[in-house]
Amino acid sequence: MTRVVVVPSPPGLLPELAGLEDPLAEARAAALDACRWLAAEQAPVVVLGADDLALRVGRHLLSTTHTGPVDAVRLPDVPSLDHLDALLVVADGSARRGEKAPGHLDERAAAYDEGIGRALASGDAAALAALDADLGAELLAAGVPALSVMGSLFEGRSVAAETTYADDPFGVAYWVTRWTVTREVA
Repeated sequence: MTRVVVVPSPPGLLPELAGLEDPLAEARAAALDACRWLAAEQAPVVVLGADDLALRVGRHLLSTTHTGPVDAVRLPDVPSLDHLDALLVVADGSARRGEKAPGHLDERAAAYDEGIGRALASGDAAALAALDADLGAELLAAGVPALSVMGSLFEGRSVAAETTYADDPFGVAYWVTRWTVTREVA
């Protein structure tokens, strides 16, 4: 069995970049709870992200919940499934979900993110593996490469999934999702 958690990567999750008001309190609480679940057995954790910020956010979240080994893997490197007990994927959806979003409004963003959200909530690894990377890039969905790798790693396996947070507080889609994946192909 492999435990997998998806968390968002907003810089505001880092203590040194958080403001006096905390618009990410709910996201932070869900992410920390998911990381506690991921680290329950203190098995080695692989943190997967598309950039250094994502890896930094992942390491920070784990630093309060996990005392075992942590290995950070930045794309395009891909972790091996051999002996992978715990995977933390740090990934966001589109940053074009509103007029005040970092990339301003793109009408395609909501539908694209809904597809990602459905795949995460239902454990549909094949749908994540098949995400349109070009459209994701147009929609400033920086987490799509990591989500696609996650999907590719677990495609064809049995997945029990639960999403505990889904919102777009800054016009950027964020999720916190837990997957329990069997090692055998379904």
